[in-house]
Amino acid sequence: MNRRDLVLAVSNQTGVERRQVDSVLRGFTDVVTAVVAKGEPVAMSGFAKFVKVNRPARMGRNPQTQAPVRIKASKKARITPLKGFKDAVIKPSLAPKLERGVYPPAPAKASAKKATAKKKAGAKKATAKKAGAKKATRKTAAKKTAARKSTAKKATAKKTAARKSTKKSTARKTAKR
Repeated sequence: MNRRDLVLAVSNQTGVERRQVDSVLRGFTDVVTAVVAKGEPVAMSGFAKFVKVNRPARMGRNPQTQAPVRIKASKKARITPLKGFKDAVIKPSLAPKLERGVYPPAPAKASAKKATAKKKAGAKKATAKKAGAKKATRKTAAKKTAARKSTAKKATAKKTAARKSTKKSTARKTAKR
């Protein structure tokens, strides 16, 4: 589920316009980010806790050489799921109940017709691509056979040239004796 899907689902669940839900979500992320960046934790009971963690400098080891390496201090963001959220994930029966069509979203009739039309058009394109691919494979197969024939001709020409040169050298040797 991405942001757009989340906005749509919350809008359907609460009955609030999508634009208002989007602006509230943007405001939520802005406020949480700014407050945690200053070092204050943000906890939403039953959901999650957002905290800035300062990690001190420490000594570590290079896994390849086992040589000690100094790791410098850093700051990290930590998001911890709280009990209510964990329980709902482990046991879906404890999760809040959503209105019908909130998630997964109910398919609209008009969009369903468009989707089937797109699938049919895609199928036609796929068959056309397959036909083009068959032609291309035929061409490449023809090129390969032509290449095999030419290499075979070259190989036989080399063999005959080698035979001729051996005959000449043997003839020269016998003439010198």
